[in-house]
Amino acid sequence: MKPAFNTSPATINSISELHRILDLPKPFHPLVSLVDNTRIAIEKERLPESFLFNFYKISFKKNLHGKLRYGQNYYDFDEGGLVFTSPNQLLGITDDAEYTGHTLLVHPDFIRNYPLGRNIKKFGFFSYSANEALHLSEKEKSIILTIFKNIDAELQSTIDDFSQDVIVAQIELILNYSNRFYKRQFITRKAVGNDLLEKLETLLDDYFKNETALMNGLPTVQHLSQRLNLSPGYLSDMLRSLTGQNAQQHIHNKLIEKAKEILSTSNLSVAEVAYQLGFEHPQSFNKIFKRKTNLTPIEFKHSFN
Repeated sequence: MKPAFNTSPATINSISELHRILDLPKPFHPLVSLVDNTRIAIEKERLPESFLFNFYKISFKKNLHGKLRYGQNYYDFDEGGLVFTSPNQLLGITDDAEYTGHTLLVHPDFIRNYPLGRNIKKFGFFSYSANEALHLSEKEKSIILTIFKNIDAELQSTIDDFSQDVIVAQIELILNYSNRFYKRQFITRKAVGNDLLEKLETLLDDYFKNETALMNGLPTVQHLSQRLNLSPGYLSDMLRSLTGQNAQQHIHNKLIEKAKEILSTSNLSVAEVAYQLGFEHPQSFNKIFKRKTNLTPIEFKHSFN
């Protein structure tokens, strides 16, 4: 029976526990598992309404919805895609719509003593939302499924001194390929990205024009991503692919652009300009302005007199 909607999310601490909940066979290894949903029916009703995993989840979904249309063109592929989840990320049944495919579960302890254990946080797509999944071409799908097949073969073999090294290398290979494929996805969605960039510019213009900054402080990546219905990580990576700068750098550039406009066209003091832009302390404004322009705000203002 599922818990009431307003109950706290359940925490699933181990891969073995998840297998028991879903009535799956015991995993070959307690810290890593590959579930083939094309061969094993999973009853998602066994899961609570909302839950947290204490391990990583990489899911290949054969029937992945969310193909994005722009004008008369479709920019995603029909071969399914990958969704990434990191430990302690809130999940719900609605996040995992009906699909068939493969799910790789990896406990942090499995990679802890490897460079991947330290570097896995660099793969930003673990923070993306489900609707920002990686859509795969036929060739990309074949590459990912081959790696899954290699992991499955290794898990079903007799464990020896090299088993963990081989599996960790295969996991890292999936992540590196996913980085490459996401870069391709940002390119194939470039028209969509440019449209979002225009909306971002409008949001920032309105934020300063309507004196929202004066009342609420500096605009944040979180605020802007919510307004655009994107995750902060996806917004930053999309902007980086379009402009070479992440969302925070984009905000700072807009701040400096607006600051120059006010300093050159008004009689406001530097402190008044800082407060109008959302800074709590003029010193912070001075610091970022000097870093971006090699001039202090007062030096810039005097250059117009």
